[in-house]
Amino acid sequence: MENSTIVKRLWAFIKPYRSRAYMALLAMALTAATQPLLGKALQLLLDKGFKNKVEFSLWWIPAVLISIFVLRGIGTFATAYLNNWVISRVLNDIRAQLFDRLLRLPVARFHEESTGKIINTVIGDVRQVVDMINSVFIACVRDVLVVAGLLGTLLYLNWRLTLVAIIVMPLTAVIVRTTTKRLRHMHRENQRVTAEMTQVVEEAARGHQVIRVFSGERYERRRFDTRSEALRGFSQRSTVAFAATTPITQIATSMTLSLVVVLAIRANMTVGEFTQFVTMMLMLLTPLKSLAEVNGPMQRGIAAAETVFEMIDSPVEEDTGTRELAQVKGQLSLENVRFRYPNAAGLALNDVSLDIQPGQTVALVGVSGGGKSTFVNLVTRFYDPEGGRILLDGVPYRDIKLSSLRAQLAMVSQNVVLFDDTLAANIAYGVERIDYERLAAAIKAAHLTDVVARLPDGVESMIGENGMRLSGGQRQRVAIARAIYKDAPILILDEATSALDNESERAVQAALDTLMAGRTTIVIAHRLSTIERADRIVAMEGGRIVEQGTHDELLALGGMYANLYRLQFAATAAEQ
Repeated sequence: MENSTIVKRLWAFIKPYRSRAYMALLAMALTAATQPLLGKALQLLLDKGFKNKVEFSLWWIPAVLISIFVLRGIGTFATAYLNNWVISRVLNDIRAQLFDRLLRLPVARFHEESTGKIINTVIGDVRQVVDMINSVFIACVRDVLVVAGLLGTLLYLNWRLTLVAIIVMPLTAVIVRTTTKRLRHMHRENQRVTAEMTQVVEEAARGHQVIRVFSGERYERRRFDTRSEALRGFSQRSTVAFAATTPITQIATSMTLSLVVVLAIRANMTVGEFTQFVTMMLMLLTPLKSLAEVNGPMQRGIAAAETVFEMIDSPVEEDTGTRELAQVKGQLSLENVRFRYPNAAGLALNDVSLDIQPGQTVALVGVSGGGKSTFVNLVTRFYDPEGGRILLDGVPYRDIKLSSLRAQLAMVSQNVVLFDDTLAANIAYGVERIDYERLAAAIKAAHLTDVVARLPDGVESMIGENGMRLSGGQRQRVAIARAIYKDAPILILDEATSALDNESERAVQAALDTLMAGRTTIVIAHRLSTIERADRIVAMEGGRIVEQGTHDELLALGGMYANLYRLQFAATAAEQ
């Protein structure tokens, strides 16, 4: 992405707050104006104050000096305050836009990209972008104003000496240009390794139990140390690249200063004029140094901006639909559906056709990789088929708005996802206002009443990250309560009772039976004993439907389902 494009896009974020930005600009101009004023005050003090007869009242000395520094203090404070006012809002706006895009990214993006990289983009890269705006804005505005003011005054005092003094500027520009490309490349690599480190930390926190049980501490520490050492190397090389500009600039400045002193003595300048000139020339060092050093954070920020804007520009989940559906009956039809995952060699679903009538319970069975999860991914429209079509109540999926389609669905997965919020908020997830009567009914139906009674604040108790303050069975029942609360006409149950003990499983299964009545239900089951009463059982293998029918029909057929059932029955009998 071109630098000019990045600047234009960043300006679009600053533009709503441009009035405060302009006020910050005025505050910077005020700060810059105090530099030549201080030099002039010193010249007058030396030439007219240190004499046998002082030509002005001594009270003017503190009055003038204090006034200059009061003005400087006001300008400095106003600059810092207004800059932060603008930058903090720009930071929030970029993060809000980025997070909004994150919520609408296709599911495939989360399969292709690590969680650590996504977190680092939203948190770390955006921070680097606004830090760049802040540092570059201050350096390129305030410091340029200071340099312009000082140079103007120096030219007015003695243009010949000033021309000698500014020879340091082209040298600084050459140094900056030399280090730019190297810095940007290193910052891109730094971003990549930072994202990997974030992923390692996130996995170590999430998988702490597995790490301890399987003695993975040494392995995880090696993963972390490798990335930490890489970041240290990038930091060291970056520091060397732009820190070298300071001593080179200072050496050039000292050579220039030596020449200026010699020429000033020959020009018969007064002590005050010489002091004013040298003081103002030395004042140039700080802003010039800042301008030279801004290249580091600027390249870091530009590299981060490329990553941020790449995510903001990423295509969102495709929503081709225009139709809003009211409460549907729940007829699902798959017609010759084919689907292949990105970069996969074979088809995950191959010419699958299935008609599910309203209120039917259809169970999907088969060995791993048979296509059951892919079937659910297409029904929830996490992916679109590459061939064939899916219909809901006779309406093609692609004609239905995504929000309207998913309002008809409730899902309970074996991989329960809960949020670090209250129990009530997790069960009534996605609604603006909780209906507590409906909440109580869902809790009772999911057999969570005793669990709620034991929590310190009842339904308003915080349950921790991913519900870690609850047991596995309790977490699964919360997920079931969430589906019960939504009361959608189509249910998807992916091993919904897999984490429950026998007593809880019987109770929750009874609640699910009540809930499933009159609703279209798709069940993915590995424990075949839980689906014997399904209206239809569909056996899948290699992305195809190989047989379907009731439990008794498939047992009598003696095919794939019968073999799976006998194997599970034999394994259960052996365990007993």
